[in-house]
Amino acid sequence: MEMEQIRTSMVAMLAAVLLTHCAQQPAGDAPASRGGPRYQVDPFWPKPLREDWMLGQVAGIAVDSRGHIWAYHRPGTLLDDEKGLEKSPPQYRCCKPAPAVIEFDRDGNYVRGWGGPGPGYEWPKVEHGIYVDPQDHVWIAGNSPTDHQILKFTRDGKFLLQIGRAGKSEGSNSRTQLGRPAHMMLDAAANELYVADGYGNRRVIVFDATSGQYKRHWGAYGGVPSDEKLPPYDPAAPLAKQFGNPVHCVRISSEGLVYVCDRANDRIQVFRKNGEFVREYRVEVETLANGSVWDMVLSPDPVQRDMFIADGSNGQIYIHRREDGVRTAVIGRMGRMAGEFKWIHNLAIDNEGNLYTAEVGSGRRVQKFRLVN
Repeated sequence: MEMEQIRTSMVAMLAAVLLTHCAQQPAGDAPASRGGPRYQVDPFWPKPLREDWMLGQVAGIAVDSRGHIWAYHRPGTLLDDEKGLEKSPPQYRCCKPAPAVIEFDRDGNYVRGWGGPGPGYEWPKVEHGIYVDPQDHVWIAGNSPTDHQILKFTRDGKFLLQIGRAGKSEGSNSRTQLGRPAHMMLDAAANELYVADGYGNRRVIVFDATSGQYKRHWGAYGGVPSDEKLPPYDPAAPLAKQFGNPVHCVRISSEGLVYVCDRANDRIQVFRKNGEFVREYRVEVETLANGSVWDMVLSPDPVQRDMFIADGSNGQIYIHRREDGVRTAVIGRMGRMAGEFKWIHNLAIDNEGNLYTAEVGSGRRVQKFRLVN
């Protein structure tokens, strides 16, 4: 018995050494300082799904009011040799796609799953972006060339509302149609839904969250958005006066500032709720192609001291102080092991400060990083 206890203790110590990916001091473009929070990957979260289910690219992740975690993946991205159960006759015991929308509890246990086409709404062709509001309504979107709609459901998958419609975009100044929306967030006090719109359009747009009625929209620096062709991002060129594509995230701080991820332009722009420009943060400005600012969440402390920025191109999470933009730490690196990232796409954070990540491309997973200080 004593030997078994010793062996168990040694295994636990070894696992802690091998599997800890704590925040490290960066060598990036922003000055580094000490004092950033430290994180440890939890390699056992989430718990395994049932044997015949497989995740595709995970294009969204969110936390609800109970601290449950919601993942939104692309069932159509399973590889041919991963869906043997869909063959006729079945070729082998595994697998078929898991439901597009999956709810996990805090411990990573599967709670429920749903999603796909149904009566009264147009399910996206390519799943992208999930948000769970304070009333636990689940909002989802898509980013295929014909996905110009947002859908609202109850937590058990009952359809409630569609904003926009599938088909053809009407451009960045339409009041009724979206343009491949990427992400959304609710201002609960005003019952207004803010949308990062998106892969086709270049704006933030705001709707009534109950009726879907248009309220207002704006582009970069609070100006009128334009759909004119833009040159590729050049870090040596003057800063673009328009958002690039995609406008990839929108977050609202506790004091009512609106944070917008301008992914390809390597920046976060900050606005008041009326669209008035406040400031911008530049991140990894030498990053080209897919850009460096894929998502951003704020820490749950009363002043929301920290910004956590997901950089899918470089495979890291950056921690910056919100007040001055100074980087204090980095989590992870490019890779496929626990605590590493291959196209980290979205972030979520719970009220205890734990981080959850979603990966697209060949990453195709969710991970949890536990706050350790």
